[in-house]
Amino acid sequence: MRISDILRVKGERVVTVSPEAAVTELLAVLAEHKIGAVIVSRDGERVDGIVSERDIVRALAARGAAVLAEPVATIQTTEVRSVTREAPLAEVERLMTERRFRHVPVIEDGSLRGVVSIGDVVKLRIDELVHERSSLEEYITGERA
Repeated sequence: MRISDILRVKGERVVTVSPEAAVTELLAVLAEHKIGAVIVSRDGERVDGIVSERDIVRALAARGAAVLAEPVATIQTTEVRSVTREAPLAEVERLMTERRFRHVPVIEDGSLRGVVSIGDVVKLRIDELVHERSSLEEYITGERA
């Protein structure tokens, strides 16, 4: 399985926020889209950073409520690891586990083409297991669906 398998189901739509946007605007975007992280991008194509709920909590703990008026650029993670559509799912799972990432941008030809979350990866794995179980049951019982 490859990341393209996830994007085929999920789609390539990516929610972004400008680095100049206030953290309060970021919170509104996260709530509106019911997501846990947003790609920070000036143009919607290049990745300037990523900011997650964890980043917000850490900034609040360190600097207090004043952080809410600050620009997103002050709390974003700038060293963003990305993958391509052709990246094997196992490689992305390993990256997410070892680096403790929950979201990884998908980049092709220098442009943002999607975001894969740990939830997307888990869902695909569960779907695979359900399919395998069904196939094994059919094989054992001799039934064909």
